[in-house]
Amino acid sequence: MIFRETHLGGAYVIEPEPFRDERGFFARTFCRREFEAVGHHKEFVQFNHSHTRQKGTIRGLHYQRPPHAEVKLIRCIKGSVFDVIVDIRRGSRTFLGHFSVELSERNMKMIYVPEGFAHGFQALEAGTELIYHHTAYYAPDSEGGIRFDDPVLGIEWPLPVAELSEKDEAYPGLSRQFSGIVL
Repeated sequence: MIFRETHLGGAYVIEPEPFRDERGFFARTFCRREFEAVGHHKEFVQFNHSHTRQKGTIRGLHYQRPPHAEVKLIRCIKGSVFDVIVDIRRGSRTFLGHFSVELSERNMKMIYVPEGFAHGFQALEAGTELIYHHTAYYAPDSEGGIRFDDPVLGIEWPLPVAELSEKDEAYPGLSRQFSGIVL
């Protein structure tokens, strides 16, 4: 695997190195030694699978607050997404900075999202599916989110928004969240 660190410290785009032959391919998507070499030492405790029916749908931007903050490893296994992470670590030199990458079944890239980041994506194709690995169990009381269109972030989503959950639409803007919430 090739680990490419983003400008947001501790976040990586990971490219598997598939072995291809006439049968297809074989690729490793996790190796404890390789992940430990870039500083990952936590155990993945929950795996999730999402399916997004409609092209243009946005999910996110989601995070969990301590003590349930989590590392995520995300891979697109069908279709493609415009994937976005936002650094919400107070005191970080890249606080409120964001990074985006296309994840697809074709490019096989994954994104490693450290604790203290929000994550979201926009489906670029109908029927897109993602696999998520988490280092913490889902804890509804620690759940948080940022509006996808918050002007402070200025994320340029590639498609018009086709669908958004009521929950994602109701998230407050960053100015309200960061005035009193400790992340």
